Amino acid sequence: MAEITTRVKSWGNSFGIVIPIEVLRSKGIKEGEEVGAVIIKKGNVLRETFGTAKFKKSTAQMMKETDEELYDI
Repeated sequence: MAEITTRVKSWGNSFGIVIPIEVLRSKGIKEGEEVGAVIIKKGNVLRETFGTAKFKKSTAQMMKETDEELYDI
């Protein structure tokens, strides 16, 4: 698996992405081969997911509680 960041470009009546040749070579992918892709829109994922939600606890308090739960502190 390779993770890259690229931009969507217009190609005729479609859109496409460019995969750097170094990535293709490192994976042994040749022209005409089928590949899979996971598309994730870059941006502020937390804001898009939660909007401007207000929480009862501060971020610091939630992080502290998470650390205590995960690491048994």
